[in-house]
Amino acid sequence: MSNTPHELHEEFPEFASKVGELKASDAHFARLAEEYHEINRAVHRAETNVEPVGQFAEEEMRKKRGALKDEIYKMLSA
Repeated sequence: MSNTPHELHEEFPEFASKVGELKASDAHFARLAEEYHEINRAVHRAETNVEPVGQFAEEEMRKKRGALKDEIYKMLSA
């Protein structure tokens, strides 16, 4: 369990400028980034016991965050 937030600019520092560009120009990417941000914050709150959830719920949130991260990476590296 990590108590460090996984913000997109930290996960993909080499794509920091591209993240901003795509958020502004691609509605689908902007939606994915916002969804990632929301689930990432929920995972962080669960990990730090600010908003505790059950183990299964936390694992599902992590899986969703991972899937979003993969999709975002595909768009960034295309």
